[in-house]
Amino acid sequence: MSPALAGVLQLTALTAALALAYRPLGDYMATVYASPKHLRIEKVIYRCIGAHADAEMRWPAYLRGVLAFSAAGVLFLYLLQRVQGGLPLSLGFASISPDQAFNTAASFVTNTNWQSYSGEQAMGHVVQTAGLAVQNFVSAATGMAVAVALVRGFARSRTGDLGNFWADLVRGTIRVLVPIAVLGALVLVACGAVQNFSGIHEVGQFMGGAQQTNGGAVASQEVIKELGTNGGGYFNANSAHPFENPSAFTNLFEIFLILVIPFALTRTFGKLVGNVKQGYAILATMGVIWLGFTALMMWTESAHGGPALQAAGAAMEGKETRFGVGASSVFSVATTLTSTGAVDAFHSSFTAFGGGIQLLGMMLGELAPGGVGSGLYGMLVMAIIAVFLAGLMVGRTPEYLGKKIGTREIKLAACYLLITPTLVLGFAAASMVLPDALGSMLNTKALGAGSHGFSEVLYAYTSGANNNGSAFAGLNANTPWYNTTIGLAMLLGRFLPMVFVLALAGSLAEQQPVPQTAGTLRTEKPLFAGLLVGTILIITGLTYFPALALGPLAEGLS
Repeated sequence: MSPALAGVLQLTALTAALALAYRPLGDYMATVYASPKHLRIEKVIYRCIGAHADAEMRWPAYLRGVLAFSAAGVLFLYLLQRVQGGLPLSLGFASISPDQAFNTAASFVTNTNWQSYSGEQAMGHVVQTAGLAVQNFVSAATGMAVAVALVRGFARSRTGDLGNFWADLVRGTIRVLVPIAVLGALVLVACGAVQNFSGIHEVGQFMGGAQQTNGGAVASQEVIKELGTNGGGYFNANSAHPFENPSAFTNLFEIFLILVIPFALTRTFGKLVGNVKQGYAILATMGVIWLGFTALMMWTESAHGGPALQAAGAAMEGKETRFGVGASSVFSVATTLTSTGAVDAFHSSFTAFGGGIQLLGMMLGELAPGGVGSGLYGMLVMAIIAVFLAGLMVGRTPEYLGKKIGTREIKLAACYLLITPTLVLGFAAASMVLPDALGSMLNTKALGAGSHGFSEVLYAYTSGANNNGSAFAGLNANTPWYNTTIGLAMLLGRFLPMVFVLALAGSLAEQQPVPQTAGTLRTEKPLFAGLLVGTILIITGLTYFPALALGPLAEGLS
């Protein structure tokens, strides 16, 4: 079987699996967030944290809950890393340095999981399980809660109430993420992923000599790493490591975990607003972009001239022979179009245009289907922009789901769109003029920065500000400059957009719905889905094309 055919068959199987899970999972999540009842374990949690789960919150109170909980998470995870040397099961690892501890704490709390360290050489079992794995759950649940709050803004009228953050956080964790993660971990263990608390031991190599390795609670962390679109690996090789991703089947299963909740949330959105066709329109937009990027990546990585490249099976350098070009291409697109950042291949080894596709996927805002929660609210903000543009073209007041898109709403949506490009381009520009930052470009140090070196820096800040977490890995990011600035990019890129999303939700929830007329734009139709795809691509292109031209495009054309 040719690598191209294998890739197509895997993509077909993946699409079928996502289609089968779409309706039941989407309906279940809608029931979870709309239910007035609390489980017994949830009531215990509310008592422990002092939350009144039935109290409605307006957007400032909801935002305070998000920020307070996240700030506590950053502080706890930072302190846990700083005292690691004195903890049990630390495997003899020293405490993490202040700048790296800050970077890692910011990374996992923001659902980014950027790693400037090698997991098996830096983090003990307690930090991995009680720190990093816990944040994998609650950071994902936080994103889902914010998305549901925005959906309630469309669904409710003349109240300003968005639900209760603490109830949404706990329900998303207990009722959605934990059950799927338990089942997924069992699948990974059955397929060969490790799950233990073993220490460091030496393993003989086939060609002689030995290397040190350690186990860990890998399967349980791996499944929530993908399911929650987190991406931080237990090992430095991430999902290319056989302990995390043993076979071609587990590789496909992990891609499924990455995509299943972001896609299913469109069904949840449709159910909560009382019109599932609106969810189908958002789903179609996400699906067109995802399939288009996947096909383009598979073609880019397979279409190589010359006998050497063809004999090697196209661009196999930096890719696992267990997976091949096709599966690696599907995985890389899934992980960069969401906020996952997990890798089963070396992204810096992809072709120049392949690396450009990965960059562009993150620059879209990671909304096709995007991160858990963040993909849905990012797409809904883009839908508001698309409706506004359509209103300008036909001379009518823009409306979406019965809510008028006025000056306040469009200003909030515009601020949401401007935050990430400002962080990415600003920090990348600063790094290109600082000698210490330039010295971190390991792949191009002897030749100067070059287009690939610029791509490495651009990728790092694009990944951080968009809460993705993957890297080209030819950049030494474990320096005070990169640890600090990427940490800031992750925090600002996560929480500033949430401010505007929740303010937008509050503004919409205060409105009275306007009746649909013959002149109302039908946002559940294919025409609107096409307009939304065009809006996303045009805005992203206008924003980032100069930077892409200096990086991957220049390298690919040289």
